[in-house]
Amino acid sequence: MYDNMKTDVFKARNRWMKVMLMSFVICHLACSVAEAQPTSRRRKPAATTTTPATTPNANTGSSQGVSQRARLMFPTAIDMPEDVVWRRDIYREIDLTDDANAGLYYPVEPVGHDMNLFTYVFKLALNNYIPVYEYRLDGNEVFNDSSRVKMKQLLDDYHIYYEMKDNKVRVDNSDIPSSEVRLYYLKESAYYDQSNSTFHRKVLALCPVMLREDDFGGEAAKYPLFWVRYSDLEPFLSRQTVMTSSLNNAATMSMDDYFTLTKYDGKIYKTTNMLGRTLAQIANGDTAKLSSEQRRIERELNDFEQHLFKHPVERDSTDSIGAAGDSQEQKVTKPKKKRTTRTRVTSDDDSSSSSSSSSTQPRVSVRRQRH
Repeated sequence: MYDNMKTDVFKARNRWMKVMLMSFVICHLACSVAEAQPTSRRRKPAATTTTPATTPNANTGSSQGVSQRARLMFPTAIDMPEDVVWRRDIYREIDLTDDANAGLYYPVEPVGHDMNLFTYVFKLALNNYIPVYEYRLDGNEVFNDSSRVKMKQLLDDYHIYYEMKDNKVRVDNSDIPSSEVRLYYLKESAYYDQSNSTFHRKVLALCPVMLREDDFGGEAAKYPLFWVRYSDLEPFLSRQTVMTSSLNNAATMSMDDYFTLTKYDGKIYKTTNMLGRTLAQIANGDTAKLSSEQRRIERELNDFEQHLFKHPVERDSTDSIGAAGDSQEQKVTKPKKKRTTRTRVTSDDDSSSSSSSSSTQPRVSVRRQRH
């Protein structure tokens, strides 16, 4: 009995020693891995708290990371293909006093989470969520780093009050000139995508225009502020709603759907052409000619879209490729003339006169009956 007890104690001591040895090995490996990691990873979690996905780096002022995260959160945005066979770029003037566009103007000052389009764009640009680009004197947009606009310089140029706190620019909601922004310049592209045989209209860029009266109370002057690419703005517009009806206040949609479905209404003031001329330059001050040119362009776009999938003979002449193909098709499928054969009825008296033509025409004779 004593020997059995001694054996049990010896086995228990061996098991305890194995457990202690295994624990020592595990602790040693853990310490080695921790020492092999970089210094930044060995910091405490409290010192490395990450910013939210919608907060940019205020020190660097970079918006590339924020825009990339926003696109990942909004994966349904589709870019226009570069190899389309038909495309036309159009510039429109969006008047926010029109009923179709009034939802982009109100509320003038934010009410809770509701704000108009300019206030939303202004806050995004001020916090470096999206880049904005200068409006050139020729009216064309250039989206590169040399054309980037610094918001602090913009605030100084247009005398918008701001404060500096913790090396950051702060603008109160009441100081944002959203009430003066009553126009937008909008660039859209109408194109035919041959890969899936569809016709689209896509917004490419927006430019808020501030209308500000001078000290003498004359007509308000237009001040285009900056261009913003719609592809940079699109992920954020999906989170903001706009009212689409004054009769039914529950009729709302996202701002992205509003532009994607082309619910806006604007007059054409320019198209991309080889001469680079606006419609005002073409009309040369003639209001009737300007309206006629605007209607002509709208009619050409509608005709192209409506006649796109009709019979080739009914296609619009603006499709030069289709028109060339139609002319060739009409030449090949030109109907041939059918040859008709007459049948002549003759009697026995004039059988001699018809014998010469019997080889070509069948002869039908009428036999007289005897009474």
